[in-house]
Amino acid sequence: MATTRSAHTVWEGNLLEGSGAVTFDSSGIGEQPVTWPSRAEEPNGRTSPEELIAAAHSSCFSMALSHGLAGAGTPPTRVNTKADVTFEPGTGITGIHLTVEAEVPGLDAEAFAKAAEGAKANCPVSQALSGTTITLTANLV
Repeated sequence: MATTRSAHTVWEGNLLEGSGAVTFDSSGIGEQPVTWPSRAEEPNGRTSPEELIAAAHSSCFSMALSHGLAGAGTPPTRVNTKADVTFEPGTGITGIHLTVEAEVPGLDAEAFAKAAEGAKANCPVSQALSGTTITLTANLV
């Protein structure tokens, strides 16, 4: 069964001085302010498209890794993934780095690294972002 999730953004003014708000329609978690300075400089309590991509990627990767590990007979106790999305004004998104730490009883570091690489390649968000360089650091804890 296919699902569709929705969000919308209302923007007022020009790029450099304007502002907007992104609303998470599907989940109802509310709206978050967004501005050019929050995207290209410091967040100052606002989000950015890159932070939203990081949230999507870290959650998708964690799910994919958990699923792959469980399917291989070594379900994780815990998976903690951070996604760092780098944005360069005038160039765009220049890369994404995933850092994952996981507790996986009965699994060695080599097998974990292989599972993490598989999740990176097969996570639907990774696939959607395939035009961007995605790197990975994977550690068992």
